[in-house]
Amino acid sequence: MSKFGLYSDKSESIQFESHLEGLEEEIKTLLLGLRNFVKSLGNNILEEVRPHRIVYAKTLTFRTFLDIQPRTDSLMISVKKGRIEPPTIHTVRTAQELEHIKFEITEAYKRIK
Repeated sequence: MSKFGLYSDKSESIQFESHLEGLEEEIKTLLLGLRNFVKSLGNNILEEVRPHRIVYAKTLTFRTFLDIQPRTDSLMISVKKGRIEPPTIHTVRTAQELEHIKFEITEAYKRIK
């Protein structure tokens, strides 16, 4: 069973490191930094590694607030601020671009009940 306890156990066999393969060095560094940042938001963060993306949620409700799709030269980052609001999608290629959305990620994490 996956950490989320969702529909199948396929995701458990996928390692986070598999998403680092084939990425440009700067993107690899951004992804690792983003992962550390997200995990530092609270001890109730769950990371679910899926075949083409990494999803973050809070443990008690399993509500996702962040979806990251690593690409060779960028990260496609989707931030969900609520159940009704559509996610905000960002394409990140630099550390500066990533810094600009960290506040939004923090707010999305705080708003998920």
